[in-house]
Amino acid sequence: MKYTVILPTYNERENLPLIVYLLDKTFKAQNISYQIVIVDDSSPDKTHEVALSLQSAFKGSDSTITIVSRKGKLGLGTAYVAGLKASVEGSRIILMDADLSHHPKFIPQMIKVMDETGVDLVSGTRYRKGGGVMGWDLKRKVTSRGANFLASFLLNPGTASDLTGSFRLYEREVIEKILPMVQSTGYAFQMEILIRAKKEGMSLGEVPITFVDRIYGESKLGANEIILYLKGLVKLFFTT
Repeated sequence: MKYTVILPTYNERENLPLIVYLLDKTFKAQNISYQIVIVDDSSPDKTHEVALSLQSAFKGSDSTITIVSRKGKLGLGTAYVAGLKASVEGSRIILMDADLSHHPKFIPQMIKVMDETGVDLVSGTRYRKGGGVMGWDLKRKVTSRGANFLASFLLNPGTASDLTGSFRLYEREVIEKILPMVQSTGYAFQMEILIRAKKEGMSLGEVPITFVDRIYGESKLGANEIILYLKGLVKLFFTT
C-alpha cells in the first residue's frame, strides 16, 4: 500500500526540507512506500525552487515528490483538491501542514488505528488525553479552545474532538467522495470535512498529537482568518 502526503505551501522555504526529511525518515523506518505532493501557491519566498531541488534529490527512488504550482494564493481547500488530483499513486491520503506543526512521528499511530479498527478516517487531536500544543501563549490557546468548543456546540460532530485540526489520514475513496461536497474555505474547511463525513455515515478514529507552533516563517492566522472562520461556522450551522 502506498501513502500520499499532500502538503499545501505558502512561504515555507525554511520548513519544507525539514518536513520532507522527517516524512522520509518516518516512512522508511516503517518500510512504507509513499508519495509527497507539494501544492505551492506562488510563494514569493521561492518555496517552489526548494521543492524542485527536493524533487530532484528523490528522483529515481521508490518514493516520489510531485509538485503542483498554482498562480496566486488560492486557498487551502482548493489546494487539497489540486493535490488529490495529482496524487495518482496513494491508496490512502494524509493531509497535514508543511510548517512542522504536525510531526510525522504520529503517522504510524494513525495508520495503526485505521488498520486495527477499519475506520474511514483518522484525525490527529489536540484535545484528548495525551494531546496538546507547544509554543502558544495563553491568548492563542484560549482562542483555539474557544473556536473548537463553539464549533462542537453548534455543529454536533459526534465523536470528533478537534474540528479545527488539519492533520488527518483518509482512505482514498473517502476523501474523494467528501471533497466535492465541501463548500467552505479557510479554517472552516477542516470542520466541514468532518461534518460531511459524519452525515455520510463514515467512521472516525482519533490519535492524540502534540501541535507545535511554527519555528520558521509567519503564522497564516490573523484577524481576517478569524472572521472568515466565524462566517464559515455560521454557514455550516444553517446548511449542514
